[in-house]
Formats: sequence, structure tokens, C-alpha cells
Amino acid sequence: MDIFPGGSHMKLARMQPRQNSLIGAVVLAAGKSTRMGEPKQLLPLGGKPLLEHIMANLRSIKLNEIVVVLGCGANAVRNRVDLHDIKVVENKNYEQGIGISLGVGLSALAGATDGVLVVLADQPLVRSETYEQLIDEYRQSHSQIVIPTYRGFRGNPVLLDRSVFPEIMALSGDVGCRAIFGDHSGGITKVAVEDVGILLDIDTKDDFARLQRYCTGVEEVDTQLEAVDLSNRTMAESDAPSHARTNLIVVGSEPMVVALAKLARILQFRVTLIDPLLRVSDFPEADKVLNSLDLSQLPEAPNSYMVIASRGRFDEEAIEQALDTDVHYIALVANRKRADDVRRRLHDKGHPSKKLERLHSPAGLDIGANTAEEIAISILAEIVLVSRKVSEGSSRQ
Repeated sequence: MDIFPGGSHMKLARMQPRQNSLIGAVVLAAGKSTRMGEPKQLLPLGGKPLLEHIMANLRSIKLNEIVVVLGCGANAVRNRVDLHDIKVVENKNYEQGIGISLGVGLSALAGATDGVLVVLADQPLVRSETYEQLIDEYRQSHSQIVIPTYRGFRGNPVLLDRSVFPEIMALSGDVGCRAIFGDHSGGITKVAVEDVGILLDIDTKDDFARLQRYCTGVEEVDTQLEAVDLSNRTMAESDAPSHARTNLIVVGSEPMVVALAKLARILQFRVTLIDPLLRVSDFPEADKVLNSLDLSQLPEAPNSYMVIASRGRFDEEAIEQALDTDVHYIALVANRKRADDVRRRLHDKGHPSKKLERLHSPAGLDIGANTAEEIAISILAEIVLVSRKVSEGSSRQ
């Protein structure tokens, strides 16, 4: 039996124009907000709960229906957020993670729905125009998955075609849509948008404070790109050690990255940090800060090493760019399972095994590291080891 009406005609449907396709939205608002300490969807922003802002933006575009998945604090959300024209469903098992909420939301969609925007309840600054760009791309293509990017960084929401619903509904635990991306690399389209809101989510009070700054205009992301991104800075030549010839390029801004940069500076590395939201003042350990994922902006350097620590947000995009450079060392900070998944997906996308041998993951030498500082030490030790081998190889030539 076909769970989704019309599914047996999926191949035929894919050959037809999508101009009249019906698009819905599933808003995931069931989480416990453990790190925040209070329901994120009810945090006040501009005098209204976060979820109100999301609903207003979704109501302003033409959607077939909007489904909101509630869970933790469901009654409080119903009482404080206007959901009168919204289909509300509840995930009683919200503690099991986002995968269950995705299944609950997709199950509630009308049978005629062709595609769905999967919207996170902690991203209130995503613009209506961004939703419309994703829908337009879906209707003009044969994509199964449409993903927005900002300056090369992948964000949310994503738009899913009905053909991938069964895979999404089979997910469990704290696993989101990204889990199926590797199996559909040929069916993914990325849409570049001028909307930093796709990257602004909230996990902690610091995240919320940053969101408020963007909302009020106190903090802005410059939309112009130059040879070196406008908010970037480089150490004055008088301050930079003249003999610092080893370049460390780091993608991400996790605590381990801070420790890695501090230790690298002690070893007189030149440190370049790549992250979409970080400001110069946030990271004094860096010689250079780039707010776009574009390695072509980096000057050519004969002795460069790259560490990717974005917790899955930009991993594959960064690795793919790095593989096309001559950096000696590419490390992914991830557990072995995720590292193997990333290698498999990259191989399936056409990257040869020989090229992928340059990817070190899990990153660092095995010293039993647990803390951010210990992991940073293990990575730097591996970089030193690789650099010695590179030097020995060069001296023999």
C-alpha cells in the first residue's frame, strides 16, 4: 500500500512542471530547550513570542497549510501564541528528539501536499522572501531537497519533496533532515540568499542576546563582499611574527576552536578563522576572520593546514573546497561514525578515494583527549607530525 497518495506515480509526476504544486510548512516547536532553561518558542522578541514572528512570516506567503508540532510546554504555547488558523499537532514523545517531531508533522499534512518547508521554531528572523525563494526554486526544478545558503554557509529552513517523506518519517532520536542528505546528493539544490536569519538559531542565552542585537540593528552583517570580507581583519605586519610560516585555517567557532587558536599562536602559527557570525572582537586569537565560506579569498600559502569544527553545519561544504586546494592537512572534528558517513557521502559525490585520504578524522593523535584543550593539543600534535613529514619529503626532492 502506498502511504502517500499519488506516490505510485512519482516518476511520472517528476516529469511534469511544478508550477501548481501545493506547498505546506511544518514548524518544529516541541523541544525542551534544555540549554536555554525555558521554552525558546515563547522568548519575547519585540513584544511578541518568537513563534509569533515565525507564524507571521509564514502567513504572509501562499502556503497550502501550516502545521505546528508542539511538545514540551504545549499548553503554554497554545495560550500565548495565536494559532487559530493553524493545524496544531502534539508530539507526546518530544523527549526522544527532533526526528519524532518531523514524523508527527509530516503525518499531519494533507495528502495532496507536494512539498514542505521544515521550519525551526528558534529562527524568527528568516524572511518571507527567503521562504518564497526556496519555493520558487522547487517549482522550477526537479529537486528533492532545497537548502538555503548564506555566503556559502548552509542554513535552515529546508524544503522537502514528498518523495523523501518516507525516509524522514523513518528517522528517530535527535536526528534531523540532514541525516538523509547524503543519500540524495544528486537531488539537492542550494539557493544563495541574502538572509543571515537562516543561520541565526537559539540554543543559549548568549544566542538569544545575539539575536536581539541583529533584530534591533545593533549588530549587522555587512552584505558586501570584497577580496577580504569587510568585517575581517588581519594583524598589522608589525605585530605578526615574521617567521610564522605555518598557516592554520579553522572553520567554526566551538570552544575547541578557541583553545586550538590560543595554542597555535603560542607555536607562532598564522590563524585564520572562518565563521559566518563571528566578529573580530570575539576572537582576538585570530590573525584573520572571514565571514564567508570561500577559500579562494585566502592568499596562497605553501604551508597550510585546515581544521573543520562546525558540528555538522558546514562540514561537507568546507571539506569539498579544501580538497580542491593544496593544503597539506584537512581535519574534521567528529566522532568516527559521522566521519565515516561524511567520507561515504563525499565519495558518492565523485571525490576519489585517493583525494579523501587527505581527510583526517577523527582529528588529532589518539591521546585519549576529552576536553576542548586536550583535543586541541592532539590536533596540533598531528599537524606538527604531518608538517615534519612534508618537510622531509620536500628536502628529498
